[in-house]
Amino acid sequence: MLHKTRAIVFYNLNYSDTYSIVHVFTEEFGPVSYLVAKSKGKKTRVPKSIFHPLSVVDLEVEHHNLREIQRIKEARIHVPLPSLLDNPIKSAICMFLAEFLSKVTQEAQANKQLFGYIFHSLQVLDLSEKNYVNFHLAFMIRLSLFLGFYPDASNYAKGTYFDMQNGVFTPYKPPRSHFLNPDESLAFHRLMRMNYQNMRYFKFSRHERKEIIMRILEYYRLHLIHFSEIKSLEIFHEVFG
Repeated sequence: MLHKTRAIVFYNLNYSDTYSIVHVFTEEFGPVSYLVAKSKGKKTRVPKSIFHPLSVVDLEVEHHNLREIQRIKEARIHVPLPSLLDNPIKSAICMFLAEFLSKVTQEAQANKQLFGYIFHSLQVLDLSEKNYVNFHLAFMIRLSLFLGFYPDASNYAKGTYFDMQNGVFTPYKPPRSHFLNPDESLAFHRLMRMNYQNMRYFKFSRHERKEIIMRILEYYRLHLIHFSEIKSLEIFHEVFG
């Protein structure tokens, strides 16, 4: 049986001389891997060129729950996001976030709210002409809301510690290694107030931005069992900071 679904592309890997495997997050089925022929003909119904990091595509697919790799019958761009390809800084953001998303959603089920958040965020980034230097920070911290472990800031007060294991602020130093000291907690609480509308007002040095990313990744690692190393992180730091 054929199904239609929107999908957000994470990565495209060579499988053989004639096929590649595209890993995507679909609106209807969650994360799925698809086998794609490496056809370059103009009449191909599944053009390989559309599967770049965080492109949004319309798919007509076969879907069998017991099949590890599914098949695509037809694919096309859902909506063009041209600056995500043409702008080297945005391309670097997309490459990093595509790998990040592929890891944090690998155990996810179909989640239309999560899909909608990612899709809306990509449209925001595409339309941003300037002041998007903090986009990935706002995206990553807000994403945890859709995954079920957004930090609880209700008990925050100056001088508190952020218990990363439990996702809460506490007046006492947690008896475990994963926590933020009061100064770091103040910065993290400030980060939680960031969104796409106000992100341009947050000023961080290159070093501070790098440290924030590392702390966010640590937080995700504590809450997701299979969250592995981000291979593109060092390249991303070199290009973007």
